[in-house]
Amino acid sequence: MTKHVLIVLTSTDKIPSTGRATGWYLTELAHPYEILRENHVLVTLASPRGGEAPLDPNSVEASSEDKEAYAFLTSKAGLWANTIPLSVIDPLEAARDYDAIFYPGGHGPMYDLATNEESIELARAFAVAGKPIAAVCHGPAAFLNVTLPNGKHLLDGRTVTAFSNAEEEAIGALKEVLFHLETELSKVSGQYVKADQLWGEKVVTDGNIITGQNPASSKAIGKALVKALGL
Repeated sequence: MTKHVLIVLTSTDKIPSTGRATGWYLTELAHPYEILRENHVLVTLASPRGGEAPLDPNSVEASSEDKEAYAFLTSKAGLWANTIPLSVIDPLEAARDYDAIFYPGGHGPMYDLATNEESIELARAFAVAGKPIAAVCHGPAAFLNVTLPNGKHLLDGRTVTAFSNAEEEAIGALKEVLFHLETELSKVSGQYVKADQLWGEKVVTDGNIITGQNPASSKAIGKALVKALGL
C-alpha cells in the first residue's frame, strides 16, 4: 500500500528583530523529499498561510555546491508555490489519511510553527495515532508547545536533537533569534543530544519521534523516515 507523508513548511519570510530574510531551508526539504519519492512515497506540502512557502535565500547560497539540491530547486518550484493552508486540514483526518508528518527547518518555524495552534493539533493527532513525527534542524521548534491528551509533553522522556546553540553562534544568529532551540528542547524533552563536532550529522529516532540536528542531517532523516514507514 502506497505511503503518504504530510510535510509542513513555515510561512515566515523575515526574522522580525532584524528583517533578515528567512524561510525553510533548501536541503532540508530537497533531500528528504527525493528520498521519499525514490521509495514511492506520496508527498503533500502544507504551511500556516498556504500558497507560496518562503524559501530561505541564504540556504540557496549555502547549498550552491549541492547538485541534488540545485536540481530540486530548478525542477520542483511548483511544490512550495502552492502549499495547502493548515486551516483546511482536519487533524484527525490527517492522522488517519497520512502515514507520517515531517517538518523541515530554516529559522522560519521558530516564528510560526512553534506556536501555531493548527500545527500543534496536527502533531498531537499524529502522536495519538502512533505515527512517525519527524523534524530537522529548526523544524523541532514545532514540537515545543505540543502536549498530549494526558497532559504530558510530546517530548517528555524522549531523546531529541535539533540545531545547537553552538551552531547558532557559529552563524552569528545566537542573539538574533527569538529563542535558543537547544535550550528550549532541553527543558521539555527527556534529553537533548548533538553531534560530537560542529555541523556533524546527527539523527535520533526515539519511538515515533525522529529528529535531525542540522542541514548535514537532511539525507539521514529522510532515510530514517523511510525506515519508520516500514519501507
